[in-house]
Amino acid sequence: MPCNRHKIHFLRELIPAFECEPGCHDCCGPVTTSAEEMARLPRKTRAEQDIALEHLNCVHLGPEGCTVYDERPMICRLFGTTPRLPCPRGRGPNPLIEPEAEQLVHRFIASTRQVLV
Repeated sequence: MPCNRHKIHFLRELIPAFECEPGCHDCCGPVTTSAEEMARLPRKTRAEQDIALEHLNCVHLGPEGCTVYDERPMICRLFGTTPRLPCPRGRGPNPLIEPEAEQLVHRFIASTRQVLV
Protein backbone atom coordinates (compact mmCIF):
# COMPACT_ATOMS: atom_id res chain seq x y z
CA MET A 1 0.00 0.00 0.00
CA PRO A 2 2.77 2.58 0.68
CA CYS A 3 3.82 2.21 -2.95
CA ASN A 4 0.33 3.17 -4.13
CA ARG A 5 0.32 6.16 -1.77
CA HIS A 6 3.45 7.44 -3.50
CA LYS A 7 1.90 6.81 -6.92
CA ILE A 8 -1.28 8.64 -5.90
CA HIS A 9 0.73 11.64 -4.71
CA PHE A 10 2.83 11.60 -7.90
CA LEU A 11 -0.21 11.33 -10.17
CA ARG A 12 -2.12 14.05 -8.31
CA GLU A 13 0.83 16.37 -8.93
CA LEU A 14 0.51 15.71 -12.69
CA ILE A 15 -3.13 16.85 -12.78
CA PRO A 16 -3.28 20.63 -13.24
CA ALA A 17 -5.37 22.52 -10.72
CA PHE A 18 -7.98 25.16 -11.49
CA GLU A 19 -10.71 27.01 -9.63
CA CYS A 20 -14.11 25.40 -9.79
CA GLU A 21 -17.10 27.73 -9.76
CA PRO A 22 -18.12 28.10 -6.10
CA GLY A 23 -21.04 25.83 -5.23
CA CYS A 24 -20.96 24.07 -8.61
CA HIS A 25 -21.47 20.33 -8.70
CA ASP A 26 -22.25 19.82 -12.40
CA CYS A 27 -19.63 17.10 -12.79
CA CYS A 28 -20.29 15.45 -9.42
CA GLY A 29 -21.93 12.08 -9.23
CA PRO A 30 -21.25 8.60 -8.02
CA VAL A 31 -17.70 7.64 -8.96
CA THR A 32 -15.29 4.90 -8.10
CA THR A 33 -11.86 5.34 -6.61
CA SER A 34 -9.01 3.23 -5.34
CA ALA A 35 -9.27 1.78 -1.86
CA GLU A 36 -6.23 3.89 -0.88
CA GLU A 37 -7.93 7.13 -1.91
CA MET A 38 -11.20 6.05 -0.30
CA ALA A 39 -9.37 5.51 3.00
CA ARG A 40 -8.47 9.23 2.99
CA LEU A 41 -12.14 10.27 2.86
CA PRO A 42 -14.56 10.51 5.80
CA ARG A 43 -16.70 7.41 6.26
CA LYS A 44 -20.39 7.77 5.50
CA THR A 45 -23.24 5.65 6.76
CA ARG A 46 -25.08 3.18 4.56
CA ALA A 47 -28.16 5.45 4.75
CA GLU A 48 -26.13 8.47 3.54
CA GLN A 49 -24.71 6.39 0.69
CA ASP A 50 -28.15 5.10 -0.31
CA ILE A 51 -29.66 8.61 -0.37
CA ALA A 52 -26.77 9.95 -2.47
CA LEU A 53 -27.08 7.09 -4.97
CA GLU A 54 -30.85 7.50 -5.13
CA HIS A 55 -30.25 11.06 -6.38
CA LEU A 56 -27.20 10.08 -8.49
CA ASN A 57 -24.98 12.26 -6.31
CA CYS A 58 -21.67 11.71 -4.63
CA VAL A 59 -22.03 10.99 -0.92
CA HIS A 60 -19.53 13.83 -0.28
CA LEU A 61 -21.57 16.46 -2.09
CA GLY A 62 -22.83 19.15 0.25
CA PRO A 63 -25.00 22.25 -0.26
CA GLU A 64 -21.94 24.32 -1.22
CA GLY A 65 -20.28 21.66 -3.40
CA CYS A 66 -17.65 19.05 -2.64
CA THR A 67 -17.04 18.59 1.08
CA VAL A 68 -13.76 16.71 0.49
CA TYR A 69 -12.38 18.92 -2.28
CA ASP A 70 -8.76 18.83 -1.08
CA GLU A 71 -8.84 15.02 -0.84
CA ARG A 72 -11.14 14.30 -3.80
CA PRO A 73 -10.23 11.22 -5.86
CA MET A 74 -8.11 11.41 -8.99
CA ILE A 75 -11.08 10.84 -11.31
CA CYS A 76 -12.74 13.94 -9.82
CA ARG A 77 -9.51 15.90 -10.26
CA LEU A 78 -9.46 14.97 -13.96
CA PHE A 79 -12.82 16.62 -14.65
CA GLY A 80 -12.22 19.86 -16.50
CA THR A 81 -8.54 19.12 -17.17
CA THR A 82 -8.98 17.07 -20.34
CA PRO A 83 -11.17 17.30 -23.45
CA ARG A 84 -12.42 13.79 -22.59
CA LEU A 85 -13.93 15.08 -19.30
CA PRO A 86 -14.79 18.74 -19.95
CA CYS A 87 -16.18 21.11 -17.36
CA PRO A 88 -19.82 21.80 -18.28
CA ARG A 89 -19.25 25.47 -17.38
CA GLY A 90 -16.14 25.86 -19.52
CA ARG A 91 -13.68 26.11 -16.67
CA GLY A 92 -10.32 24.40 -16.69
CA PRO A 93 -6.59 24.93 -16.49
CA ASN A 94 -4.47 26.39 -19.23
CA PRO A 95 -2.74 24.28 -20.36
CA LEU A 96 -4.80 21.12 -19.98
CA ILE A 97 -3.27 17.92 -18.60
CA GLU A 98 -0.57 16.40 -20.77
CA PRO A 99 -1.96 13.39 -22.67
CA GLU A 100 0.81 11.15 -21.31
CA ALA A 101 -0.02 12.16 -17.75
CA GLU A 102 -3.72 11.50 -18.34
CA GLN A 103 -2.87 8.03 -19.62
CA LEU A 104 -0.80 7.33 -16.48
CA VAL A 105 -3.77 8.32 -14.31
CA HIS A 106 -6.17 6.12 -16.29
CA ARG A 107 -3.72 3.19 -16.15
CA PHE A 108 -3.44 3.54 -12.39
CA ILE A 109 -7.23 3.64 -12.02
CA ALA A 110 -7.57 0.54 -14.23
CA SER A 111 -4.88 -1.33 -12.26
CA THR A 112 -6.34 -0.80 -8.79
CA ARG A 113 -9.34 -2.24 -7.02
CA GLN A 114 -12.05 0.39 -7.31
CA VAL A 115 -14.75 1.06 -4.74
CA LEU A 116 -17.83 3.25 -4.98
CA VAL A 117 -17.41 6.62 -3.29
